[in-house]
Amino acid sequence: MMLERKIALIVNPLAGKGKATQIAGLLAGKLYHHAVEYTLFNGEWPEHFNSYTDAWIIGGDGTINYFINKYPDITIPLALFKGGTGDDFACALYGEVDWKQQLDLIVAASAKPVDAGICNGKLFLVGAGLGFEGEILKSMNAIRLIGGHFGYYLAVLRKIFGFKEKRFKISSDDFNCDEKLLLVEINNTRQTGGGFLISPKAVINDGLLDLVISKPLSLLQRLKYLPIIEKGNHLSLPFIKHVTGTKFSIECEQIISGHMDGEMITGIRFELEVLKGKFQFLY
Repeated sequence: MMLERKIALIVNPLAGKGKATQIAGLLAGKLYHHAVEYTLFNGEWPEHFNSYTDAWIIGGDGTINYFINKYPDITIPLALFKGGTGDDFACALYGEVDWKQQLDLIVAASAKPVDAGICNGKLFLVGAGLGFEGEILKSMNAIRLIGGHFGYYLAVLRKIFGFKEKRFKISSDDFNCDEKLLLVEINNTRQTGGGFLISPKAVINDGLLDLVISKPLSLLQRLKYLPIIEKGNHLSLPFIKHVTGTKFSIECEQIISGHMDGEMITGIRFELEVLKGKFQFLY
């Protein structure tokens, strides 16, 4: 089956402090060894992939976010190799595996539909976080230099002391609220931030987005419950609300920062909707 494929290897040379480029080279070597036709795109990506059977992307959540927004109508099977700092979407697909194990999984896999979300016209695969998550993203230097989960954890600790909750209006078919909130997360995957299980019940192909919100907490409560939220054991806590839906409308009392798949966004109103089975992934 591999010999029948023509694979586009798409690498983000800036991802993972060179990790993505290294993995791309290793994958290219494997494909060459097995006489599988491929083209390596490093930095400059083509207009389309019409002549390819698969597109294998090497990078993190930001890379795959850029890819799906550049090629929103792509229909060939996709794969994502862990080459970033967080790799939350790749973990959702493949779990905790290295690149060799990923390769084995991808070669043996059949393409399956995966949901995407859209927020104010831009696609996402992991999710969007508003308010507190946006402030964390402003501390990206800690994540970039240290990497992944630990860097994200340090950024959370830096912001947890002084962050002030904002008032949000949230509405969907089955849920409405208008109150000050600490956490507003709309996710397609279980984890975000390099391993924080904020939406532990999320499923990437159920046709739903998972909204998780937290009411205001004191500083001591924030410090107490951070490890519990990290491990995904928070949905039953009295200040947490978890609902699922296909559409959410969210408005804040002022312009706020947020993230979408780890990339910065700003705004005062956010319209989110799930796109069921939008992409085909090998997993």
